[in-house]
Amino acid sequence: MNAIAFTGVTKRYGDVLAVDGLDLEIPAGATVALLGPNGAGKSTSINMLLGLLRPSSGEIRVFGSPPETAVADGEIGAMLQEGALIPELTVAETVDFVRRLYPRPLPLEEILRLADLTELARRRADRLSGGQTQRVRFALAIAGGPRLLLLDEPTAAMDVESRRTFWDNMRAYAAGGRTILFATHYLEEADENADRVVVIARGRVVADGSAAEIKAGVAGQAVSFLLGDQPVAGLDALPGTTGVELQGGRVTLRTTDLDATVAALYRKTTLDVRDLQVHGADLEDAFLALTKEA
Repeated sequence: MNAIAFTGVTKRYGDVLAVDGLDLEIPAGATVALLGPNGAGKSTSINMLLGLLRPSSGEIRVFGSPPETAVADGEIGAMLQEGALIPELTVAETVDFVRRLYPRPLPLEEILRLADLTELARRRADRLSGGQTQRVRFALAIAGGPRLLLLDEPTAAMDVESRRTFWDNMRAYAAGGRTILFATHYLEEADENADRVVVIARGRVVADGSAAEIKAGVAGQAVSFLLGDQPVAGLDALPGTTGVELQGGRVTLRTTDLDATVAALYRKTTLDVRDLQVHGADLEDAFLALTKEA
């Protein structure tokens, strides 16, 4: 059974078409990243999955049922960007209050462990940092033991170490056959943690596949080397070069013809090229190319 099925879904806000005939199926047990620029329709799609918005046309099913039914049955958990905690309650009190609303909740100790909150259980909500608050939101999202977890920018306000721990915990939660759909602006998170990446732009799917497949579908490579104090002028005229980036004494040349660019670099310039590195297109390159085309 598919965990999620969008069939011809559109959503309009007056004259604005936020979601445009979206067709998307996600099987149970998959971990899927939803990528797109601001205004692409990501949050609107997630809100429709939660039954918070109704589509203007088309149909949405969650485990074969309408979103409202899946939510009522405790099948869906959500971690959204907005939503305040009750400041006077401790972390444990907040999580325990929410878990008791579900028909089949996880044990409190397990929720705190999965969200890395055991040591913060007695801390009041108004004493939490931004990253700790995000971890509490994650705990509330998994409190009912949902089969489908929706995450909208889940690691916003987290530092690098907290983000790493969060994804370790997320993989542990997903290992039980649960389905994860997350929207993020951290493209490396999608590359490292998703089985599948769906890119949307202007309310439509513009790419769908593994991160490797999406990267492979974007033409272009890059070559970088240490430039030091040497001049950068003229590098943009090398054969195949589509862009030049300079950062910290290292220059990166984006190119559609790697062999021609490297050959001309040595034959047509007098630069002292050191520490030459060749890079394939990364997920950021693919994302920018796909959304620009859309």
